Amino acid sequence: MATKVFETAAEAVADVRDGATLAVGGFGLCGIPDILIQAIADSGATDLEVFSNNCGVDGHGLGILLAERRIRRVTASYVGENKEFARQYLSGELEVELTPQGTLAEKLRAGGAGIPAFFTPAGVGTPISQGGLPWKYNSDGSVAVASPPKEIREFRGKRYVLEESITADFSLVHAIKGDTEGNLVFNKAAMNFNPLAAMAGRVCVAQVEELVEPGEIDPGEVHLPGIFVNRIVHTGVQDKQIEKRTVSAGKGA
Repeated sequence: MATKVFETAAEAVADVRDGATLAVGGFGLCGIPDILIQAIADSGATDLEVFSNNCGVDGHGLGILLAERRIRRVTASYVGENKEFARQYLSGELEVELTPQGTLAEKLRAGGAGIPAFFTPAGVGTPISQGGLPWKYNSDGSVAVASPPKEIREFRGKRYVLEESITADFSLVHAIKGDTEGNLVFNKAAMNFNPLAAMAGRVCVAQVEELVEPGEIDPGEVHLPGIFVNRIVHTGVQDKQIEKRTVSAGKGA
């Protein structure tokens, strides 16, 4: 049986080609697969479509690919702290589909579970369901591409909107620990989008801080089973970036 472990991040993402779709884990800068993102930036792959909660920040995470104009389209929950993300979107350089956070999470999970679509109450009666959200602007500020209306159905007297699930060519995730079979453990808030993104990728690539042999992780501690993981890169512990540091003034300040 071929090993899932790759020596370098560059080798693990070498077949990410132009036009690929990527489901990327993390939230802000928490639990992001930064080493894998940098490897894709170094590879030169472009015209990428990304599914992620946000697009990193300026100079970190997906913000690196964004600054190099490698991303064509983003499906995300918010623009966040990334000024370049907002600038490209508003100037018509980037297509953006804003999606309620819980809906985005379920779209990824459903894609990984083989569910093509589902109904949710989130967004009913808003442009999310009615259509008309600007996905892409023209350079003059007019809307070039708007979201289409979605199907609405009523169940037990309540209206729901139909949302299609997400699958991607590749998923990129970060785990605090993994074994060589791909069983992964995520650290605290990094549990939010990483397991869901991993499930949605046809090929899942995981960077792990600590790599151990099979059996060294208690089965009850596994957050994502290795069946969903195709490739593993041992990166060790990396310096953690802080998206926004807030401190209180000292006494007498």
